[in-house]
Amino acid sequence: MDDEINGIFSDEYFMKEALKEAQKACDKDEVPVGAVIVWNNQVIARAHNLTETLNDVTAHAEMQAFTAAAGACGGKYLSDCTLYVTLEPCVMCAGAAYWTQIGRIVYGADDEKKGYMLLRSKSILHPGTVVTKGVLRDECSKMLTDFFAKKRKIKNYIKKQKH
Repeated sequence: MDDEINGIFSDEYFMKEALKEAQKACDKDEVPVGAVIVWNNQVIARAHNLTETLNDVTAHAEMQAFTAAAGACGGKYLSDCTLYVTLEPCVMCAGAAYWTQIGRIVYGADDEKKGYMLLRSKSILHPGTVVTKGVLRDECSKMLTDFFAKKRKIKNYIKKQKH
């Protein structure tokens, strides 16, 4: 198995799991962002965006994953865990990551409009959090690009129908 190295699954393996969650969001007409949280080489939480489904602007994939992981671990701190998420966390999710003291964040696509890196500072994250970016960037970006292209196409079609 290419994704497994000496019994340890790779970042690509877990990002593919996050992409499966992103597809679930897309299937619900949610912005396709998915997340998994891994502890001791095991996925302990899976989540995807639910902002439309729950009518809740805070129901981002990461927020859902943090809640599920805290339940699985029996505690609110996730310092021994890794968050894999298909899109760079926003400022809200980065702030929540700070409070969980997540040990590591691995993300795929950059979010140049709303990502936490807009602050140009790592200070929003816990000092112990290590960040790896760009894992399966192309696959993560394509899912988002395709989703929004479809939305624009539908919007333009409706606009034409009204005229």
